[in-house]
Amino acid sequence: MTKDQKIIIVVDDNNSNLTASKEILKPYYVVYPVLSAAKMFDLLEHITPDIILLDVEMPEMNGYEAARKLKGSDAYKNIPLIFLSAHNDPAEEVEGLNLGALDFINKPFIAALLLKKLEIFLSLLDGQKKPETQDTQSPK
Repeated sequence: MTKDQKIIIVVDDNNSNLTASKEILKPYYVVYPVLSAAKMFDLLEHITPDIILLDVEMPEMNGYEAARKLKGSDAYKNIPLIFLSAHNDPAEEVEGLNLGALDFINKPFIAALLLKKLEIFLSLLDGQKKPETQDTQSPK
């Protein structure tokens, strides 16, 4: 892991989806695949990811419940998240966006599209975190 590699947590109750996600992402990012929202919260006690990819349909705690818990926590509310779902339902997408998600990606996803969206979002987020470097002196 290099110092500037971004950290991504992928949460999905399907092992095949986790394996596929990890294979797509690991050449570019540090990837932590977890099988449940509960395991994600356990992991968050030890690491702070740059972004979370969160499945909607999971047993015990679904993605929306997990998002509410994340956004309701001072410790985790600023961690960006993207929902992953096998459903193509605009109402579900709106619900996810209303919960603070950056995007809603339908599964099965296309590797190139997932990578490009992550690149764009992480670049935008980096731009928000960097201090302004503009020269504040007036031109003469």
